[in-house]
Amino acid sequence: MSHYDLIVVGAGIIGAACADCASAEGLKVAVVEPGSVGGGSTASSMGHLVALDGLPAELALAKYSMDLWQSLADLPQAQYHRCGTLWVAADEADMARIPAKLARLAAAGVAAEAVDASSLYRLESALIPGLAGGVLVPDDAAVFPPAVAMHLIDRACQRGVVRYRKRAMRLEAGGVSLHDGSCLHGPVLVATGCALGELLPRLPLQPRKGHLVITDRYPGLIRHQLLQLGYADTAHGEADSSVAFNVQPRPGGQLLIGSSRENRSTTREVSMPMVQRMLQRAFEFLPGLRPLQALRIWTGLRPVSVDGLPYLGRVPGRPGVWVAAGHEGLGITTSLGSARLLMDQLLGREPAIDPRPYDPARVAA
Repeated sequence: MSHYDLIVVGAGIIGAACADCASAEGLKVAVVEPGSVGGGSTASSMGHLVALDGLPAELALAKYSMDLWQSLADLPQAQYHRCGTLWVAADEADMARIPAKLARLAAAGVAAEAVDASSLYRLESALIPGLAGGVLVPDDAAVFPPAVAMHLIDRACQRGVVRYRKRAMRLEAGGVSLHDGSCLHGPVLVATGCALGELLPRLPLQPRKGHLVITDRYPGLIRHQLLQLGYADTAHGEADSSVAFNVQPRPGGQLLIGSSRENRSTTREVSMPMVQRMLQRAFEFLPGLRPLQALRIWTGLRPVSVDGLPYLGRVPGRPGVWVAAGHEGLGITTSLGSARLLMDQLLGREPAIDPRPYDPARVAA
């Protein structure tokens, strides 16, 4: 009989962070993942570490987690790149939103500053003429998510974590059964992203499809991650599909172009009309992208909770079952904070931030 202090189901960035955090506490941990580490939603993300302020609890978790990311800043394979984020204001209506944004960021302890039009073009000369200004958040960064997930799992395994390359089939009383008929015993943490419903159908979650495009190497074209000021509106919008300007410079000189969201598409097929919409939005802000060579286009499904906040905590009505899922496009940013928040609850400690906004009990049927 295999008994553990914690069984983590899923080895994306969230599950990997939880396994790493639990093993660092001295717990006997198992990780159940039939596929590659970080091969699902983690591999289809931009990897930005961004202080997104669309929801207060979202910003609180992002800031808490970004402070923890400093411990991995020197990890070479993570490609940690403190490029900062430049939120671009297209017009005076966008500029009018800046004071409130700065106030939200300041209240959370995030350094940020307003930039006028002349400063905007000093920072990023390739932007289309006529933009009004923006907001610079200098400490935002970007990483290569699959490599980080693998590093966290490798580090956990060096502490004695056991990895089962098997599929979890059912939650049992006191454990989880695997597809080969075996059973692991102990508290279970479900961190399976878009597959959450297979084990925890009581927690509503829908996949949201997104496209990404990566270019050949064009070093120096941009220096910051560029986002349109209304990005959070599209991230939490109810439209069936939306696009927003989001371009990220990678350390090797490539450019990663996003972002699109489709609420009712569950296939991973590339939709060229959606890619064209996304690229056209990028060209409107950064026309120098138009002649560049794209190397790859791909999609991913991101797990979206019912209210835009992740499920982090004990699952009501299921003794010994915990959950960490529903992070949508902010899973990379909030992974380390999510793991620490969960571990504090599991070990009965006072968390550093209020865990109540993420409590699964708020939506569990």
